[in-house]
This record gives sequence, structure tokens and C-alpha cells, in this order.
Amino acid sequence: MPADPTLRFERSLFRSGVESVIACDEVGRGALAGPVAVGMVVIDQGVRRMPKGLRDSKLLPEPHREALAPLCTKWVLYSAVGLASADEIDSLGLSRCLGLAGRRALESLEAMGAPVGSSILVLDGNWDYLNPALDTRVDVVTRIKADRDCASVAAASVIAKVHRDRLLIDRDVVTPGYSWASNKGYASRAHFAAIELLGPSDYHRLSWLKGDVPLEQVE
Repeated sequence: MPADPTLRFERSLFRSGVESVIACDEVGRGALAGPVAVGMVVIDQGVRRMPKGLRDSKLLPEPHREALAPLCTKWVLYSAVGLASADEIDSLGLSRCLGLAGRRALESLEAMGAPVGSSILVLDGNWDYLNPALDTRVDVVTRIKADRDCASVAAASVIAKVHRDRLLIDRDVVTPGYSWASNKGYASRAHFAAIELLGPSDYHRLSWLKGDVPLEQVE
């Protein structure tokens, strides 16, 4: 079982002179329906002990994520979630939409007064998808498994996951029949059967329904 995340990496950045960290993670990239979401949180050197039970959102049952999300929001200085829609994914592609969603999250942080320009951004993975979408570059460090190992990135993951899940739960009421409240837009046999019976909705990524799509569990 993976170890719980810590603040070791973030504190190493603070010791190097960084004043604040923006932690970033995305959710929904592998879904058939709904937006891709990028969550961001801001912490500084005064960060306190992380919420008990915090882990990467993929490792937490849904009730635990729901309980943790408001605790994570209170724990950090600022938080935001940016979205790129299914239509945007169809027209622009997923790679550009990750950057677009990240840009929207960053703009939300700026509007709140977060110190974006003087922060270093810790991005889960090994690819900086954010800077190509920005007019002004930000200082990004990529880190594989940051959502598992870094508490701030885990918090961003939980906040983004809960935010996106709630959109799909609400959408299940508006456009029923696809079981989005349970599958959150991800591939499943029941989801494919519903598409075959009802056809795709305006919330589906139509470009993703062309050809074979592997079954995935909820992210």
C-alpha cells in the first residue's frame, strides 16, 4: 500500500527560497463524458499539518473524498478548479484542453489575490501542459506521482475530483440514463450499453466514441 503523502518536497522548495507553492493535479482525462478538470491549491511556509486521511483522490472512497474536500479547502490559502468542456476536448484535443483548464484555474487564483507570479507550480506527471497555454510563463516543476507523494498536490486532486464528480451527479438528473452519478462519465459496460441504446448526449466527448475505448474504473 502506498505511503501517505507528506510535505517533504514542498518544504524542500521553501528551504530553497520559494515563498509559496501552487500544487496542481488533473482529473477526468480518461472519461468518455464531461469536462476535464485541473485543480490548484496554494500553500506557503506557514502551512500546518495536512488533514488527517489525505491521499491521492484515486486512492480514496467517494465518501472519504467528499468529507476531505472542505477540509482541504480550509487547509490551503487558496484553491480553484478550472474546466475544459467535452465540446472543447472534441475541437481542440485533450492536450490543449489540459492547458486551457489549467489556465482557467490559474486565472481564478489570480482573481482571488494568490501570489501566482512569485510561486513555483508543482505539476503532477512529467509533462508541463500548462505553460504552452499561458501568455506569461510560470515557474513549473513536474514530479511523477506528486499526487501520491506530495500533500499539497493530493489536496488539489481531492478538490478537483469532488468538484468534477458533483457536476456529473447533477448532470445525471438533467440527462438520465447513462448512470453518470455512479460512473462519473468513465467507460463501463453499462455506460457503453446506454450509449448504444440512447445514443451519445451533448455531454459526451464524441471524438472519444470513435473506435475502441478501453474500460476504465472511476478515477
